[in-house]
Amino acid sequence: MTIAAVERALKVLEALAGEPDGIDLGLLSSRLDLPVSATHRLLATLTERGFVSQDSATGAYGLTLKLAQLAFRDLDLRGLPDAGQIVLDALAHRTREYCRLAVVEGEDLVWIARAQGATAGLRYDPPMGAGIVLHATATGKAWLASLPEADALRIVCARGFESSERAGPNAISDIDMLRRHLTETRRRGVALAVEEGEIGTVAMATAFRAGPAADAPVAGTLSVAGPSSRMGEPRRDAIALALRDAARDMAEIWPLRRRQLQVPAKPVVRRHPDDAHSVETSP
Repeated sequence: MTIAAVERALKVLEALAGEPDGIDLGLLSSRLDLPVSATHRLLATLTERGFVSQDSATGAYGLTLKLAQLAFRDLDLRGLPDAGQIVLDALAHRTREYCRLAVVEGEDLVWIARAQGATAGLRYDPPMGAGIVLHATATGKAWLASLPEADALRIVCARGFESSERAGPNAISDIDMLRRHLTETRRRGVALAVEEGEIGTVAMATAFRAGPAADAPVAGTLSVAGPSSRMGEPRRDAIALALRDAARDMAEIWPLRRRQLQVPAKPVVRRHPDDAHSVETSP
């Protein structure tokens, strides 16, 4: 398979990821700007490999759960969610809002864990599969503010300020505004987004390091988000304090995750029901 074919196959997967009910071959071909025959060949290969299936009644193509299974397998091997879930749960309990953990992947951030702290009233509960718009979210700004300014501006400009529809009315729209927001984030220590990612929501976030040392690299971010009616100015100081405490706790436990991954799993000894023999199996 050529590099172009691989790129096309990945575009097919990305397009299908936004279609829970599947999509017709002709419409998919049109969206990807590919010939119907080429699109059909890609779908046939992806179907054969188990990543795509076709509805026998409608003929629509959709993703199977294989991608999700691979993603969860990778996360389990990395030990990422387990390492931070206890901190995330505590943050959600303390703030009584929706909290998320994102990790740095190259020049991007990826959601890997969440915890819902709201127990009454409006519940903000966005999908975990959506990408993070760096310039239009508190999470993105928290990470960008940890970078040298030249790197942060380069990353955002390469994507463009109009690169996503997932932005609220107050989203940053130019370099000068981005500079001001990042300067304010560094001064405050916590990023703030008021109706920047979505209408009617407020989010706050901070970066955490891969260890307790001040010069440890930034490993990811922690965020708190909720309806603007609940996350007004009177609560923001308390939420900022909770985020700082959680970032410190996360930095303390993050090195443990790496050590846990280096320890080989012990075999599980199970007793055979019919005799006295023990059987070793992998967990």
